[in-house]
Amino acid sequence: MVEKSSILVTGGAGYIGSHACKALAQAGYTPIAYDNLIYGNRWAVKWGPLEIGDTLDRKRLDEVVRTYRPEAVMHFAAYAYVGESVKEPAKYYRNNVAGTLTLLEAMQEHKIGRIVFSSTCSTYGMVEKNPICEDHPQNPINPYGASKLMAERMLKDFDSAYGIRSVSLRYFNAAGADPDGEIGESHEPETHLIPLVLKAALGKIPHISVFGNDYDTPDGTCIRDYIHVTDLADAHILALDYLQAGKNSTSVNLGVSRGHSVSEVIKTAEFVTEKKIPVIITDRRPGDPPLLIAAAEKAKELLGWETRYSDIKTIIRTAWDWHKKAEAVE
Repeated sequence: MVEKSSILVTGGAGYIGSHACKALAQAGYTPIAYDNLIYGNRWAVKWGPLEIGDTLDRKRLDEVVRTYRPEAVMHFAAYAYVGESVKEPAKYYRNNVAGTLTLLEAMQEHKIGRIVFSSTCSTYGMVEKNPICEDHPQNPINPYGASKLMAERMLKDFDSAYGIRSVSLRYFNAAGADPDGEIGESHEPETHLIPLVLKAALGKIPHISVFGNDYDTPDGTCIRDYIHVTDLADAHILALDYLQAGKNSTSVNLGVSRGHSVSEVIKTAEFVTEKKIPVIITDRRPGDPPLLIAAAEKAKELLGWETRYSDIKTIIRTAWDWHKKAEAVE
């Protein structure tokens, strides 16, 4: 019997990391979820072992790598609250930047030469034009985006110096839940629009706050590019395949090249849930651009990536099914 190759998945108990672990298992790998469980969930680890540890803990990283001898890494472990990053930049630079450096040093020593990195469209900052191509200037406007851009820079330098090849996947708005209902989105605190809208539909919060309805968009609310988390996970497998084929390091946007406004998302959620969702209009958030849309051609051309679940009704329906199931368990 051929032993499955192991892939180290930092942040493997988190929202996107756990979906990637399922995709890895379906592709014939053994995902090794490495997570400190600060934001990750033990129940989300179903397709391989859970090793509790922090990316800043070099000794623990070395232990796990020696035990499983992974052939590549998927790096999701990061703090990802934009507002918190402005208030506590030290926390973000220590975890997201120093943690990535510690991980890369361990990879270098143990001769692991491939990494798929969870990056973000926040590295672009204030957008000059939409849709956003990969060669758009990267000028992040908050410490979260800056920390991810620093990690991207480290990856380039570690490739030049040590031959560690990487694919940086710049996500737009990850949303939805596993179509089989096995895992879903559960953050504390929750800041993402779709789960908050569904919490309002379930009566768990009194209303949904819309931050500004006077933007230069058709209905006045911000427009974002939503991508189903399972489609996102599939892109990580394709990025791993790309690196396994010996190809050069690169950066790729992950979006669907079309957007939906906050109001559209709420109306679609009302249609899917068959519930009225209370809305309160509040002030704009500083730094919120009116429109963020990915140019996603590179992902299709380079990785052969095609989305399966990223229409907005399917995104919300899978998330709704997951939230109802989670509510029934509580």
